[in-house]
Amino acid sequence: MRAKKRVVAMLLAGGQGSRLKDLTKNIAKPAVPFGGKYRIIDFALSNATNSDIRDIGVLTQYKPFSLNAHLGNGAPWDLDRNNGGLRILQPFYTEEGGKWYEGTANAIYENINYLEHLSPEYVLILSADHIYKMDYNELLKCHRENGAALTVAVREVPWDEAPRFGILNTDDEGRIVEFEEKPEHPKSNLASMGIYMFDWPILKHYLEKDNKDPNTSHDFGKNIIPSIIGDDKPVYAYKFDGYWKDVGTVRSFWEANLDLLEDDEKLNLYDNSFRIFTKSKDLPPHYVSSTGKVKKSLVNEACVISGKVSNSVLFSKVTVEEGAVVENCVVLSNVKIKKDAKVYNSVITEDLVIEEGEEIGSPEDGKVYLVSGDGIAEE
Repeated sequence: MRAKKRVVAMLLAGGQGSRLKDLTKNIAKPAVPFGGKYRIIDFALSNATNSDIRDIGVLTQYKPFSLNAHLGNGAPWDLDRNNGGLRILQPFYTEEGGKWYEGTANAIYENINYLEHLSPEYVLILSADHIYKMDYNELLKCHRENGAALTVAVREVPWDEAPRFGILNTDDEGRIVEFEEKPEHPKSNLASMGIYMFDWPILKHYLEKDNKDPNTSHDFGKNIIPSIIGDDKPVYAYKFDGYWKDVGTVRSFWEANLDLLEDDEKLNLYDNSFRIFTKSKDLPPHYVSSTGKVKKSLVNEACVISGKVSNSVLFSKVTVEEGAVVENCVVLSNVKIKKDAKVYNSVITEDLVIEEGEEIGSPEDGKVYLVSGDGIAEE
């Protein structure tokens, strides 16, 4: 049985994602297209919808126009409600003046009035730029059973990657006894996923305390969590063993898209019991001509395929002309790949034309290429 206690989710969606280069040149990272028809933010939003969370504040900041247009009134995620639902929360002017959010914790602190209005029992802090499926009710169940003030979702990462993450050290009962931010010599490989379930009174207290500290970075990982642990509050880890990826680089973005093509169903988009929702463009179906061949690929609406496409993800309105070859590629919307062109191991940004006979990449070199209006960059 699902828990009936009221949870408000706060979705941090203001990141620039500069390591994605031209993919985030004009849009925030959570608005980056993914998986042929989705945006990255769709996964966290859909997780919330599938977990029966009906109050979600989306905190935006960097170039929010495309993201806001995608979110609209929240209807694709069943969040278009008169009471509660989806609310877009942007930096705003106060008597002290207007300013950007100064960190993840400050972003939530600046919206304390929104949370007080909803008066939740629990507040779920989420990042909007990760690809995964999670039933947040399981996280809440763990939180309540442990009588926790804070529960942090964690997953095991390879030991050689652990220094890139916030690492949590736990006792035998799963209680977090230490938090290390990107340690050079980690004591465990339990990495924080940036997903936090708080008792609301606890969160409010520590946000207010953090706001008064002149030496803080206003960050959950660096400041809030270590402060709560230091005060000996019950902080527990919730271990997640499903698919999860932070698409923070062009290569990881490429890898995560192609992961969708694997037979082991790491991230099943066809599970009707836990769907990923998005804003539909209502385009005509894709078309494969008599000369077109498509193998092990996702091909979205309004694509016209007359060449060969294999192990690739094509977004809407992509044209692959006769004789063209597209292999191991992620091709964003409105791209035209002309006759006899050959493209391998590439991410191609929107609205580009790959000229007739042009060759990009190689099926054997193991490199990934970002093809954008600024040219071709090797990743």
